[in-house]
Amino acid sequence: MAVEKVTMPQLGESVTEGTISSWLVKAGDHVNKYDPIAEVETDKVNAEVPSSFTGTIKEIVAKEGETIEVGELICYMETESAGEDSSTEENKETSTQEKSETTEEENKDQSMKKRYSPAVMRMAQENDIDLNQVDGSGKGGRITRKDIEKIIASGDIPKPSAQEETPAQQVADETKSMSAKTQSQSQSPSVPTQDGDIEIPVTGVRKAIAQNMVTSKTEIPHAWMTVEVDVTDLVAFRDAKKVEFKQNEGFSLTYFAFFVKAVAQALKEYPQLNSSWAGDKIIQKKDINLSIAVAHEDRLFVPVIKNADDKSIKGIAKEIVELANKAKSGKLTSADMSGGTFTVNNTGSFGSVQSMGIINHPQAAILQVESIVKKPVFMENGMFGARDMVNLCLSLDHRVLDGLICGQFLARVKEILENMSEKNTSIY
Repeated sequence: MAVEKVTMPQLGESVTEGTISSWLVKAGDHVNKYDPIAEVETDKVNAEVPSSFTGTIKEIVAKEGETIEVGELICYMETESAGEDSSTEENKETSTQEKSETTEEENKDQSMKKRYSPAVMRMAQENDIDLNQVDGSGKGGRITRKDIEKIIASGDIPKPSAQEETPAQQVADETKSMSAKTQSQSQSPSVPTQDGDIEIPVTGVRKAIAQNMVTSKTEIPHAWMTVEVDVTDLVAFRDAKKVEFKQNEGFSLTYFAFFVKAVAQALKEYPQLNSSWAGDKIIQKKDINLSIAVAHEDRLFVPVIKNADDKSIKGIAKEIVELANKAKSGKLTSADMSGGTFTVNNTGSFGSVQSMGIINHPQAAILQVESIVKKPVFMENGMFGARDMVNLCLSLDHRVLDGLICGQFLARVKEILENMSEKNTSIY
């Protein structure tokens, strides 16, 4: 027998660590290669860690709730050595008998039946499958992806009864229980508490966000700029088209789609802002991939609209809706979250009128789109008029950018937005 090390895998671009949210196996369990052995949370995505080998779990090193860097040890596995002599008929018969006995024991053991992976949950929800009525073929009765694929292929879909608790409710209960026992592994600062104060454990996602924000603020020298934009014509254009657009397309035409389009167009003209600091050089990105912040409950996700400069306003609006729905349903993948070169944040959705965003490391800038508000504005004819105004607040990495180029970029975004109207702008 050989003892192999299983390490934390790379779960996405720029992901350097992950938090073990739960182990799906225990010491002594036999697993096949690629079987899921643990669920991991990162600042970008929740994922399963597949087994690198076929063998038996010898020792679990990383604890639930512990944050492990990529490449660090999480467990030991005992695998079958290629040099072992197992060619005799007696050994083969014994092996077959042991496997049969093990299979009978696994069929009786249902301890893992209600531990659903994100992939299983997603497939069950998309096909309206009642997981309570599915017999799992995995360890401890765990339902695998292959089990669900087999049911879908057969067309015999088990439907939920009204009295049964849904798998989604069961997973929510398990998540609450898991969060309650998750402990921070780092030394916490001493903070005085009083009766009635509530202590909230820092989960893997929140810890990762906190660490990334500290990295951004301590490593990146931030500077800020703000411009005020008159979007009266844009508002009239969007309001005139939104009902017809929703009826034809099935999703909403939001103001944010217009802003994302304007930013993508301006970045093409000012590629310096589409860059990253790399120590002894600056990397200017060819693709314009816009990160957008999406919040769901207490979690923040930053999915990416790839090649945003090639997309129409309709295409951008559709992708915003799709990414937001993925975030809310837990279906975002590492591919959805990777490759961002510049961030556009819709802070206006919260009623904010001015803010200073923290740059999404390793990008060089982030633009906050604030609330559109009615204001009295002095017009060219010497009169005051009610206009729809919005602030655009830019945070920049002063190692990469300076006020001149950023001022020109903001002026161009302002010009594009102020000229968006039914007369000269195409949604398609």
